[in-house]
Formats: sequence, structure tokens, C-alpha cells
Amino acid sequence: MLDQRVDAIPFSVPDPTRQMRPSNASEPLPGDRSTIGKSLLIKGEITGSESLHIEGKVEGTIDLPGDCVTVGRNGRVSANITARDIVVLGEVLGSCEASDHLDIRSKGSLYGDVVVARISVEDGAFMTGSIDIRREPAVEAVDHEQVEFSHVN
Repeated sequence: MLDQRVDAIPFSVPDPTRQMRPSNASEPLPGDRSTIGKSLLIKGEITGSESLHIEGKVEGTIDLPGDCVTVGRNGRVSANITARDIVVLGEVLGSCEASDHLDIRSKGSLYGDVVVARISVEDGAFMTGSIDIRREPAVEAVDHEQVEFSHVN
């Protein structure tokens, strides 16, 4: 009689540490990001609701107001960028508007005007243009509308 092993049957056990996205999910999972590779050139408008890492070339506009845009070491961007966070390791030619933070790293360069809430520029980075740092509007304790007071005796 042949010795047949039952434990050699292939089967798949789901990995509980791996995040799975249902096929009907419309919201990206935290940490979702798209990448534009080194050999790609994109011309036009980029919009969406996930973070973007650029190692190639982009010309046009990038509008990801709730997410992070990272221009990698090989990235060359000729575009206006609007995002929550912007990290520049490569080269950006265009205005940047970051609702939270703009970070220009040591070998990164930015040629354009900037509107940000916070900015950091590492030693060795290059930037030319204007910087407009905007604070979040403070919550006013009293409305400036006319208020009537009644005097009680």
C-alpha cells in the first residue's frame, strides 16, 4: 500500500495581521498611497483621496487636500501642489499649499511660493520664493455682533 500524506494538501489561512480591503470599499485604508515610478511622466491634473509618492516627472496640478504628497529623490515636479503635508526630497517648480506641514529635505529644492501652517527646511535644502505662514483662526470667545443688555433693578 502507498504511504499518502494528508498534510501535503495546500490550503490558505488568512494572515490576521494583514489589512484587507473589501471589494466595495470606497475609502482608502490608512497608509494607502500611490506611486509614480522613475520612468513615468504624467501631464495633467492629479486629484484623489490617498497619499502620493512621486519618483518620476509630473507636469500640471496636484490636488490632494487631505493627504500627503512626497516628491522623492528622483522626482521632478512642475506643478502647483495642494495637500495636507508636502515632503520635498527632489525638485518642485510651482507653488505649494500645505494645510499642515511642508518639509524640504537636505537635497530637495523648491522654486515657488508657499502657503503653509508649518514649514521645516533641512540644512542643504534649496528654496526660492515667498513663504506665507497661516495660523488656524482662533476661536473667538465673544461674537462681534451687537448685543443688547437689559438692566434689572
